[in-house]
Amino acid sequence: MNHKQLSITADQALPDRLEEIIPAEAHAVNGSMLSKEAPAGQAQILLGMGCFWGAERLFWKLDGVTSTSVGYSGGFTVNPTYRDVCSAQTGHTEVVQVVFDPERISLEEILTQFWQSHDPTQGMRQGNDKGTQYRSAIYYFDEDQKAAAIASRDAYQAALTSAGKAEITTEIAPAGPYYFAETYHQQYLEKNPNGYCGIGGTGVCLPPWER
Repeated sequence: MNHKQLSITADQALPDRLEEIIPAEAHAVNGSMLSKEAPAGQAQILLGMGCFWGAERLFWKLDGVTSTSVGYSGGFTVNPTYRDVCSAQTGHTEVVQVVFDPERISLEEILTQFWQSHDPTQGMRQGNDKGTQYRSAIYYFDEDQKAAAIASRDAYQAALTSAGKAEITTEIAPAGPYYFAETYHQQYLEKNPNGYCGIGGTGVCLPPWER
């Protein structure tokens, strides 16, 4: 196994950085301001599904998603850079922050996009991208989101098992600190239409499920 696919402990993590990365531009697709806080009346969830370039595009296209950004979560080092995260010495995974209006789009729709758009059985990799930063993850903000994440995972596991696929390795945990990625990563595929996108699903659909 590649050494970058091995989990680390807090004691092994790179030291914290004092300077926080703050995106210098508004959302390149819809002009929204990027913020770590969801506006009043809206909600957010953090989703890791491999390289965040391709993953972010999947969600900004959804009607009812009001903003997206990419960054790092689930790790130890404070204010990590992309170079730090790529070293596999911060514990973070690349995530998409999905901000949405629950009156216009349900969490079920967002989670369906999540499960069907990547392979959640691959552990510390996604396709040819290998490393802890590429692990599948759902970081939730309340108990309702937690229940939805678990119920949808169990439903998808049943479908995967029926299709002869492996066990889901997706990390489901409370949302901790979220750190923005550098400005050039934000909405990368809008700025670079021919850029790399390693997103690919299992070909198995998520069946109906209830929280």
